[in-house]
Amino acid sequence: MKVELLQHSSLAICATAIRTCWQSFDKSDNGGEKDKDLIDRVGNKFKHASTLEHLTYTFYISGISRALLQELARHRMASPSVKSTRYTLKELKEETSFTNGMSMLELKEKYSNPTEVYADIHMVRASKYLVWSGVLGVDFSSVVALENLRLMLVDGISNDRAKYCLPESYKTELTWTINARSLQNFIALRSSKSALWEIQDLAKTLFKILPSDHKYLFENSLKEE
Repeated sequence: MKVELLQHSSLAICATAIRTCWQSFDKSDNGGEKDKDLIDRVGNKFKHASTLEHLTYTFYISGISRALLQELARHRMASPSVKSTRYTLKELKEETSFTNGMSMLELKEKYSNPTEVYADIHMVRASKYLVWSGVLGVDFSSVVALENLRLMLVDGISNDRAKYCLPESYKTELTWTINARSLQNFIALRSSKSALWEIQDLAKTLFKILPSDHKYLFENSLKEE
């Protein structure tokens, strides 16, 4: 998984929105400590969280599974633009076999431990398209599904039909814009140990790459290890 922060709003914008309510613009310090305290006091402590919606963040997220993409879709107050499988399956069609006729049992017999299995050239090639769960049986099943999808494409099945064969572990990427209020909710829910392991990693990564002067707004949302 790779996550990049493409843009973020200035704290001064959020402070201006809050000061609009009381016309207290003369007290602003242009996103400095006074404005930061105001945003925290009004947005968090006084629970006027709608004011935090003036802060937005845009991330580029790649190397995540479609299972994680489904989880992201449940957070409605965010805007995703997702890599289209309809237009991007051509690269898969041009690949050679990912299994070479070998079953998981044969793969296990060929190598002495699971680490060596994942180092097999076919598994390495498949990892370009798949997120590993760390459970060999699950991951090899995903490779078989990937191979079945490849064969559908080679047989001339249209992308719109063939994509129904996509495994949940199939990698995708997206540009994702979210406001601070929704991001607080996202981090609070998804950094929890009860969340999908992959989305836990994403939530913690999002917090990690936030601008240092914005992190104070999200520290109470992040679940401790």
